[in-house]
Amino acid sequence: MRRLKYTPLLAALLAAAPVISHAVESAGNNMPLIPLSPAAKAPAPDLASPSKNLVKAAPSEDAFRETDVWNRIRSGYAIPDLNNSLVAKHVNWYAERPDHMARTSARASLYLFHVVSELEKRGMPTELALLPFIESAFNPTAVSSANAGGMWQFMPGTGRDFNLKQNAFKDDRRSVLASTDAALTYLQRLYDMFGDWQLALAAYNWGEGSVQKAIAKNRAAGKPTDFDSLSELMPAETRNYVPKLQAVKNIVANPGRYGLSLPLIQNEPYFTAVDKTSDIDLTVAAQLAELSVDEFKALNPQFKRPVITGGEQTQILLPKENAEKFHLNLAQWGRALSTWSTHKVTSARESIASLASKFRTTPEVIRQANNLPSRGVLKAGSTILVPKISASAGDIPTEIAENATINVADEPVAKRSNYRQAKATSSKTKSPIKLVKARVSRDDAGKKRRN
Repeated sequence: MRRLKYTPLLAALLAAAPVISHAVESAGNNMPLIPLSPAAKAPAPDLASPSKNLVKAAPSEDAFRETDVWNRIRSGYAIPDLNNSLVAKHVNWYAERPDHMARTSARASLYLFHVVSELEKRGMPTELALLPFIESAFNPTAVSSANAGGMWQFMPGTGRDFNLKQNAFKDDRRSVLASTDAALTYLQRLYDMFGDWQLALAAYNWGEGSVQKAIAKNRAAGKPTDFDSLSELMPAETRNYVPKLQAVKNIVANPGRYGLSLPLIQNEPYFTAVDKTSDIDLTVAAQLAELSVDEFKALNPQFKRPVITGGEQTQILLPKENAEKFHLNLAQWGRALSTWSTHKVTSARESIASLASKFRTTPEVIRQANNLPSRGVLKAGSTILVPKISASAGDIPTEIAENATINVADEPVAKRSNYRQAKATSSKTKSPIKLVKARVSRDDAGKKRRN
């Protein structure tokens, strides 16, 4: 059986899945519970002297002899098991949704080899590779209601703390490589802080300060400080967070027990990194790699604009066979790789319509390229993409790409008279013409729009 191949049909399957951050808490509240085998509970950690990570410091040769990434994950389980009613509820939730598990596993097939390899390099438990099942359903473009983004659901500020760049051209919270590196670094730091993987996971979801306060409260009351004992102090999302991961862990350990099957994901890299030598349009990059735009975006979701900019460290990810095609086609291309440049708005008089005329395009093209609303005006200081009008125009400077911002203001509403003339009266009447005040609500006159 061959590795799950990424095709346009699979791309459509992946796109059909909902963009969600966490499984809906209310789903399955009344589900019958599936009994699970007993599991040992971890003792309460001594935070003054965190225990050592018992996972091997490097992947063993046996890990690379596996033919299936799922087996590689199973062999590296190292987090003590939870066995409670919440775990059983969430196991049941996933077991009753085979379509959701199939879609999520199909997405995961692109990324799991890389994530597991990175975990093994760091000597971390391999079940952490399943965390994006909970965070984003392995959707690298997922955005939560709280504006957490990417496969690992980083908040903007936390992302910046871990060097995930966020600007007008890209959002590294979506980057497969950068976000995975940041997430594992963060999780390891939390483990070093608490000496317990369950508490580290709770802190990843709730914040380390919140977990520290909960530990202090239980200690002051003479109570244990393990995850189960602290769960009553946690918000519902965090209280369910580790049980959800345990539920997925149980299913991956023995999918047949729950009436599910997992697609074979061969134990070999799905993608390889290709260095970007100059600016390149996203559509051109996909064409050179002989991929659809959707297939290209699935591996390179961090690029927010139709052109890929950046310095020498910028890379694009491609399936191995497509990377070879990319290099061959690039050598024979013989045309411009990028059709875009930038323009900095200097005054409010530079409307989108006037800019479109200046750069020989349409307002719709500029709005679409810069993800601008259908109404609204650009504020002075905004840096936007515009079509190149000169063949000699070079690449977009890295400092411009990394510091570009786009700010949109509400479009001014044309002033209207507060009065309207009454209808003409019959010549037989002698009533004077009255002035009637117009009843125009503030909302109708002009609604505020998000910048």
